[in-house]
Amino acid sequence: MSAIQLSAEVYKEKATVSYYAGDFNGKKTSNGEYFNMNELTCASKNLPFDTILKVTNLANGRSVQVRVNDRGPFVAGRELDLSKAAAIKLDMIKSGTATVRIEIVKRGPNTKLSQQTAAKAAQIMAQKTGTKTASTSSAKSVKTQTKKTYPAGTKWDFQIGAYSTRENANKVAQQLLKEGFEDVIFQKGSEIIRVVIRGVPAKNVHTVEKKLDSLGYSGYVIKERKK
Repeated sequence: MSAIQLSAEVYKEKATVSYYAGDFNGKKTSNGEYFNMNELTCASKNLPFDTILKVTNLANGRSVQVRVNDRGPFVAGRELDLSKAAAIKLDMIKSGTATVRIEIVKRGPNTKLSQQTAAKAAQIMAQKTGTKTASTSSAKSVKTQTKKTYPAGTKWDFQIGAYSTRENANKVAQQLLKEGFEDVIFQKGSEIIRVVIRGVPAKNVHTVEKKLDSLGYSGYVIKERKK
């Protein structure tokens, strides 16, 4: 993989990853490629294909960049399945899993294939965790069953991500504006810039959630806006 300029969009501050190889090597991945355990790739349940991630092992500080080309891991509590090559770079072969920080270097295009396979992955996980009932036929239905209630009259901020440079924050903000989101602002911290969709009325929160999910922005945080 060629060198890529790093962005500091933190996707997960702390997550568990595993790796896969062996019998999976040479088999088709969810995006139609053939899995090569010696390349720097990974499986994610929901991130768009061709998204580039920086994964850092919190136990030893080692990092690697990987490209999403598959769906998984289908195990509760695990965020990514890394290729064997990536696992070697993180020094996690013996342990099999590692606790990591995940950052998005470059978000891939949210194609129809990415959306369809992410929905299928959600279905599989719903079945495995027992959250899917006999009458539920899609991941959308599962999510509807567990929707949070937002009191009428309240407003909510969606924090999309945190970035180390204005340039990276601006790219994401422009993408959101292009998709039709309004009142996209920057919030400056001591070392980061947050991109926030500000003041979404309670009645529109679920609509915004659905649209963000469809675009692959699954790492956002929703907070009530204080008057």
